Amino acid sequence: MSATPRGAIAAEMYEGADPLNLNQLTLAEGRSGHLFPFSHRRNLEDTMKYLTLAAGVFGASAAFADTPELTVYTYDSFVSDWGPGPVIEAAFEETCKCDLKLVGAGDGAALLARILLEGKRSDADVVLGLDTNLTETALDTGLFAKHSVSAEFDLPIPWADDHFVPYDWGYFAFVHNTDMAAPSNFRALADSDLKIVIQDPRSSTPGLGLLMWVKAAYGNDAPAIWEGLSDNVLTVTKGWSEAYGLFLEGEADMVLSYTTSPAYHLIVEDDASKAAAAFDEGHYLQIEVAAKLATSDQPELADQFLEFMVSDGFQSVISTTNWMYPAVIPEGGLPDGFETLIKPEKALIIPATNAKTVRDQALAEWLSVLSQ
Repeated sequence: MSATPRGAIAAEMYEGADPLNLNQLTLAEGRSGHLFPFSHRRNLEDTMKYLTLAAGVFGASAAFADTPELTVYTYDSFVSDWGPGPVIEAAFEETCKCDLKLVGAGDGAALLARILLEGKRSDADVVLGLDTNLTETALDTGLFAKHSVSAEFDLPIPWADDHFVPYDWGYFAFVHNTDMAAPSNFRALADSDLKIVIQDPRSSTPGLGLLMWVKAAYGNDAPAIWEGLSDNVLTVTKGWSEAYGLFLEGEADMVLSYTTSPAYHLIVEDDASKAAAAFDEGHYLQIEVAAKLATSDQPELADQFLEFMVSDGFQSVISTTNWMYPAVIPEGGLPDGFETLIKPEKALIIPATNAKTVRDQALAEWLSVLSQ
């Protein structure tokens, strides 16, 4: 969307022009700088014409000013041309008669960092893109309000949270080309010569998810796993998009992504050459959520958006734009191609109430090993 505020057109058109000085207004409208005498009648006609034009422009500006605006902070890939943002923006604006402003703020972890930095001064009404590894930290800030959403969620685990509303979910996995023999666990990966691209857990929710995955699977042995993986890590990127791009360019053998990522290549590109490696330790579950800011100046509109988020209009586009499982299965079900994806035999997740403590420990272990 344009960064120019609504109503700015009128402000620019009449900047520095006195609407009662028709000669000055005529120049401001881009007409000739040579002034010619007009008859009294022509002057009157021109006066009426310009007053009508001015009334129309200022009337349109007032209409724009009366249109409520809802600002939603989310991650960059959500608002990209190929992400769900453009479709969801159009669908919600059709129902709310409002201006939905989707603001990309980096990856998921960076999203929370921005909210913490802005605090009560934030322009956001809703934050979309946190996950259960971050919700407890977010809740402790006191910046988020309770929601009123009621839905029958199709999640692998029961859901009961009065602040955060899930909108999709998936399992983290390493994606690779099918012509490669993939490892079946982290130890086998560490013993291989394969190069992987991962994301920084301080700015990326997949990067953080990997830390939690290793910690949930190996507990106190997690530092030893990272010691073994350290020479497999080609690079650590700030976010998911950069990492996946490097993989697609052939820079690495595997990339940290999701079990659902191969569906994109299969459905959009008719390309079955990508697969997710099934790890016998299990796969870590990510549930992505949204929440309303307590300082929102559009609380009712924010509630309306969260309700829309669990409706078919939102959920039906998630599978083939965000490439995740919808939190509520839409009426049409999952798209063809999703049945080919691996289904982890074991789902790993650290409860949100314990996530902060485990996260801090896992991050310290990861930094200690990879900084050597």
